[in-house]
Parts: sequence; C-alpha cells; structure tokens
Amino acid sequence: MAIDPLAKVRSEVGLRVAEIRQVAPRLSAIDLYARIDAIRQLAAAHGLDALEGLARRSAQVALLPGSRIATQTCLDRVADALDSHSARDRTAILASLAVRLH
Repeated sequence: MAIDPLAKVRSEVGLRVAEIRQVAPRLSAIDLYARIDAIRQLAAAHGLDALEGLARRSAQVALLPGSRIATQTCLDRVADALDSHSARDRTAILASLAVRLH
C-alpha cells in the first residue's frame, strides 16, 4: 500500500479545522481570520493550492459582518475534503468551493 506523503499535513489541517469549528462562536472576527490564515500558510508551504485558495477566501469571509454561517460552511467542506481517500476528490471539493466563493 502506498504511503500518503501529505498525511501528516492533512492530519494537522484536520486538527486545526476541528479546533476552529469548536471555538468559532467565541472568537472575534480577527482571531478567526488568523486561525484560518494559519491553515492557508500551512497549505501554501506544502503546495496544496486548492486548500490554500479556499483558506485565503475563507479567512477574508471571516472578516465580513454576518459571515459566521459562510465560514462554517467553508470549514465543513474542508473537513469533507480531508476525509476523502482520493487526492482527486479532495482537490475537486476544495477547488469547486473556492470557485463558488470567488
């Protein structure tokens, strides 16, 4: 069986998403932005372009008034993508959401 070279990164992103989803209602917009931007930076450092684009847009959305539901939806789709066992499916989920948000 092939080893996923990005498994550690996917795990780290998954942990960060879970943490954000837990505490998001209590975070200020700027704190939410900073946590999502940390995911963007992690994605950028590992060449996960679709995730980086989605995290960039999600962080921007987090700063808008009344954006809690949209931000939660973005994080839900990131979690869906991370749960996928197919790299193609992960990329498709993240890219389609990123395109929809732009």
